[in-house]
Amino acid sequence: MAVDLWPEEKFEVHRQFILSKLDLEDHVYFLATVEDKIAGFIYMSIRRDYVEGASSSPVGYVEGIYVKPAYRHKGIGRLLVTKGEEWAKSKGCREIASDILYHNTDSYNFHSKVGFREANRLICFIKDID
Repeated sequence: MAVDLWPEEKFEVHRQFILSKLDLEDHVYFLATVEDKIAGFIYMSIRRDYVEGASSSPVGYVEGIYVKPAYRHKGIGRLLVTKGEEWAKSKGCREIASDILYHNTDSYNFHSKVGFREANRLICFIKDID
């Protein structure tokens, strides 16, 4: 499912990344299952550096959330966010944050629906100098 969320990377890259995070106390993956089938996941971290819009530190951060299309609009995404909130609270966080790509209106609508509010808009630039 990570490849579905971040298709610019190959499966093996995702596999290695996930394995590197599993034993770290400031990172967690939660899976949602329906009838023994994986329906979605949330990947959370604790960020102690600046987080756009946050007024406290540390902040729980939704690094990625994905629900397979067949399971969407059934409360699974909300359940995953709630699980992430509980985990972040257990780590001393008072806020959770997330980000999306500008054009991802489905994700924007989902975040709004589960209680996130827009903190800022950011456009990144790059310029070759050689």
